[in-house]
Amino acid sequence: MNVADRATAGFRQRYGTEPAGRWAAPGRVNLIGEHTDYNDGFVLPFALPLRTVVAAAPALDGRCTVWSELDGEPVEFGAAEADEPGRVDGWAAYVAGVVWALRADGHDVPGARLAVASDVPVGSGLSSSAAIESAVLAALVDLGGLDLPAGRWPRLAQRAENDYVGAPTGIMDQSAVIRGRAGHALFLDCRTEEVEQIPFDLDGAGLAVLVIDSRAPHRHADGEYAARRKSCEQAAATLGVTALRDVDVTGLDAALARLDDDETRRRVRHVVTENQRVLDTVALLRAGRVRDTGPLLTASHASMRDDFEITVPEIDTAVEAALSAGAYGARMTGGGFGGCVLALVDADAADAVAAAVTEAYAERGFTAPGTLTVLPAGGVTRLG
Repeated sequence: MNVADRATAGFRQRYGTEPAGRWAAPGRVNLIGEHTDYNDGFVLPFALPLRTVVAAAPALDGRCTVWSELDGEPVEFGAAEADEPGRVDGWAAYVAGVVWALRADGHDVPGARLAVASDVPVGSGLSSSAAIESAVLAALVDLGGLDLPAGRWPRLAQRAENDYVGAPTGIMDQSAVIRGRAGHALFLDCRTEEVEQIPFDLDGAGLAVLVIDSRAPHRHADGEYAARRKSCEQAAATLGVTALRDVDVTGLDAALARLDDDETRRRVRHVVTENQRVLDTVALLRAGRVRDTGPLLTASHASMRDDFEITVPEIDTAVEAALSAGAYGARMTGGGFGGCVLALVDADAADAVAAAVTEAYAERGFTAPGTLTVLPAGGVTRLG
């Protein structure tokens, strides 16, 4: 049974009736541009064919009830609970956070009954949280007939995650999930929120992206992510700029010389050089030179490993094994300390590269990785 049918079946089982509609939002993978988003920088994600689907219908009592196939226990809350961050916790906080963000933006949010099913693995760095936020947001906007242009959706979904759930993420995940387009990567300026759909014709080039779920347990991911963000903000203040986006590669050496400690210098070097790698990747894709982006992906990983220090042995092993097996480039994607690796590979070599990574994991005694070959997919949509 596919994910949309599972959401429908869950709705029927839980509520004893048919949903008014189904709304789907994809996971995302970031081709390049890691930890640049909250530094007002550039990112280049694309949406995945993996989706979270919300089947929903209005609730006349004004309350929200949400059920997920991952948990099986429904969570119910009203406006009072949703209006107070922390009252709804666990996975349902992402749903309550969307209700809270919409209400804070002045919208009359309808009560709703929702059932959630998902193919986006939780904790893998593929933005399962942004997927559920965006699918729920789309459902509530439609059910309530809310006047909310889609261009404003990413910021509201981000507010739900930042200010209600308490995860200090940037705008990239929600933007990719909501605004992704099949066959394209989303070039996002995180300061202006301007976007450009960049052709990313993997199929036409005989290529694919192999996504490798490291299955590594996240090690202090939340605290370390927050620490990296704080370090970047402090460095920007020391340098007298609004954000590290304002430090250009041509002025990097001079900027580093003004910082007091080596750790901060490494953090800044990663962000500044990563921004440039995004721009260089976009230029290559515009020219149709997809294979030539490989070395930039690999350089991004080295920077995350050595300067930003957010990789773990399973992640590094996956990158090294993929490159040894013929990948054009490979890098960790996501916040770090676990999660996924992506590798740019010939489409007909994807299985061989995946096998090489699995073998390398076995040799080191790691839990076997998960692998998936993907092409860029579309963003949030109503299925009917």
